[in-house]
Amino acid sequence: MTIHWCGTGLSAIPGLRRLIEAGHEVTVWNRSTGKAQDAVGDLTQRIQAFDMDALGAEVQAGDVVVSMLPGDWHVPLAELCLAKGAHFASSSYIAPEMRALHARAETAGLCFVNEIGLDPGIDHLMAHALVADYRASGAVNAANDLTFLSYCGGIPKHPNAFRYKFSWSPLGVLKALRSPSRSIRDHAELRVERPWDAISSYTAPLPTPESFEVYPNRDSLPFIEDYRFDPDWRIKEFVRGTLRLNGWSEAWADVFREVETLKGPEGDARLREMSDTFWAEHAYDEGEPDRVVMCVSLKAEREGAPVWHKTFVMDAWGDARGTAMARLVSIPLSMAIVSVLAGEIPAGVSPAPHDPELVERYLGEVRRLAQHLDVVDHLKG
Repeated sequence: MTIHWCGTGLSAIPGLRRLIEAGHEVTVWNRSTGKAQDAVGDLTQRIQAFDMDALGAEVQAGDVVVSMLPGDWHVPLAELCLAKGAHFASSSYIAPEMRALHARAETAGLCFVNEIGLDPGIDHLMAHALVADYRASGAVNAANDLTFLSYCGGIPKHPNAFRYKFSWSPLGVLKALRSPSRSIRDHAELRVERPWDAISSYTAPLPTPESFEVYPNRDSLPFIEDYRFDPDWRIKEFVRGTLRLNGWSEAWADVFREVETLKGPEGDARLREMSDTFWAEHAYDEGEPDRVVMCVSLKAEREGAPVWHKTFVMDAWGDARGTAMARLVSIPLSMAIVSVLAGEIPAGVSPAPHDPELVERYLGEVRRLAQHLDVVDHLKG
């Protein structure tokens, strides 16, 4: 069985190298074979120019096709896998068009695993671990009010005036600023049209507590079911969000004002212009360390008093192994690929696994990738 790894961008390399070094049969596909050669040419010469027809001619039943390409490629590659009887993996969010392939993949016995990178990915694993821990605690009661918070952000290790740096094209970040979000606050659905309308402060329980600006991201509500909350649990707050350095909203105020005015094709063209400017002015310098902070928390309160409260807190930064972002995106993905080959992930379209054994194994590896990973029990002081 061959792993066909498509895309060798910056966030792909550690996981790809891990698979090759472990002795798996891997063919690397990239639009630029030169870039792929630079990334893994010391380990393999099985490098081909990415082309759907060429890939389709190579893929065999039981293989795994991995997409680290832009999001538009995921569904076409998954459809290719259906035609060839191959499995599929990506670190990206499950789009509706991908979810629509579930029944066909399940019937064919094929695993289409997604959302197993950093965010989404590691955050899902932490959420599953917290919910399982809460269930086993004896504190579960339908009268409890639950607060679930999940915040993650890639931020510069050495803060700059812009309070942010880019490790790849800024266009995705800019587009996200135009996206509405749904979450739960004070037992009611909260809809926000633009992230800057819901910025709040969050103190991460790091060894030295540190505060950040945070805001809701995308649609949090489907994850209530994904994280296996009971239907009768009372949810006071449920938010999956983005974390930024303090001062980010002030430094980006002019960006927010302009983004809000952009509409249609002309607006899209201006976004691309802004992206090019930001890439020139605010990209990471060669060898400059990035930083990733993630906090996933579950709190249960009864009559206003906490009865159970734990938080996963992770802090990671670039070092001799490369960037924190690349490690934390691609190595969980590589672990899921191995699990697919081992038959450990069920058929169909799925996000990061919730199986307790896999959650524990994957988080054990994450501990080695991050400089700090802890579970804080807030009620033990």
